[in-house]
Amino acid sequence: MATTPDSNEALTPLGDANRVFHWNDHMALWFSLGVGLLVMQVGAYLVPAVGTREAAIAIVLGSLIGAGLLAWTARLGCESGLASAGLMHATYGSAFARLPVVLNIVQLIGWTTFEIVIMREGTQAIGKQAFGWSLEGTLGTVLTTLLWGAVLLALLAGSMVKLVRRFVSRFGLPLVVLSLLWLSWQFATQLQAKGLEAFWSRPGNGSMGMFSALDLVIAMPVSWLPLVADYARHGRRSAGGLGGAFGGTWVGYALANIWCYALGVMVVSVAEPGTNLVAALLLAQGGLVALGLILIDELDNAYGDVYSGSVSAHSLQPRWSVRRWGLCLAVACIAFALVLPMHSLEPFLLLLSSVFVPLYGVILGRLGTGGAAVAVGARKIDWVAALIWIAGIAIYHACARWAPQFGSALPTLALTFVLAWITRPATADGPSALAQSRG
Repeated sequence: MATTPDSNEALTPLGDANRVFHWNDHMALWFSLGVGLLVMQVGAYLVPAVGTREAAIAIVLGSLIGAGLLAWTARLGCESGLASAGLMHATYGSAFARLPVVLNIVQLIGWTTFEIVIMREGTQAIGKQAFGWSLEGTLGTVLTTLLWGAVLLALLAGSMVKLVRRFVSRFGLPLVVLSLLWLSWQFATQLQAKGLEAFWSRPGNGSMGMFSALDLVIAMPVSWLPLVADYARHGRRSAGGLGGAFGGTWVGYALANIWCYALGVMVVSVAEPGTNLVAALLLAQGGLVALGLILIDELDNAYGDVYSGSVSAHSLQPRWSVRRWGLCLAVACIAFALVLPMHSLEPFLLLLSSVFVPLYGVILGRLGTGGAAVAVGARKIDWVAALIWIAGIAIYHACARWAPQFGSALPTLALTFVLAWITRPATADGPSALAQSRG
């Protein structure tokens, strides 16, 4: 079906009346989305592959770089008022953009399914620890999956803006911070008892290099790149610079990513070999309550994935509203969580990075420098942008195979950004067509 910007919320710049997010809303949202058991689990992958010091450097540097990319994209979404699908259309053309939009929907379905599984397994562990319930069987798995699925569906029936401003900012954020503080204190105390010097000076086993560890840390924030504009477009235009969508997104996500990666390293360093992350958290004093609060926060991540996926799906088929798409995608994710094995996380993350690092390298090179930009619907296919993206995917995998010591994410990002910037189409007026299309 042919669509016009007026009939498509995802491809139409958001009006000022709907721009209600302040700096603290952006910060609270992205801190909340940055916290999760999955992030801690990926942090646990870093050791003993690399030493503690190398892991700390990779966590801090990778988080700052990854969160910086999120913040840059957030500023672009806030300035243009466009959703992520709109930015893809403006960069790659209305026909070709359907490919990255579909890939984004697929990855968001995958992430939501991951989140439902991790919430289910956390609930099973809490039920066994606190009440002696055995929920690992088929019936228990189905019931806990449907429980979290029902909560997710209920949230999707409401308003995203109200959820962020009334729950996440006011109640969710303080509770999650308290949980992280308590768990950090518990595991830091255990590390101190075992010897902080030994922990800090522990070498890696050489199975992962420094730049490979950096790639793994960057992969987590990069997985959020196709979502950030869907929320940043609701930010107030007047709140620019470090006080608006840019600063709130960067500060919120960087803090959460560093904290959760570091906590994952701490947990795996004190836990008995073979102990999974959830079990280790439960063994900590007060871990039951802290894990419960983190599981509730995990629901924000699942919601964020489905909501953004529904915005992208709406861009392809605007006859269905964003809410209707969200409910349908959530039902699909619940079904997948019941039947699919979902524990091969590291390859999944790195595969996503290979697609979305060059995708957004091109978008930022074309639209993120304040120069000329391509308006939504101006052309069907921008072949130069499309070829740079495809070449970037190949370069990412080539670096991983033949030069892993240099990493893949940063070289690919730098190359695609430069190529997109020097090949960006100029406009006669100077200002970007995106800026002119604001409404």
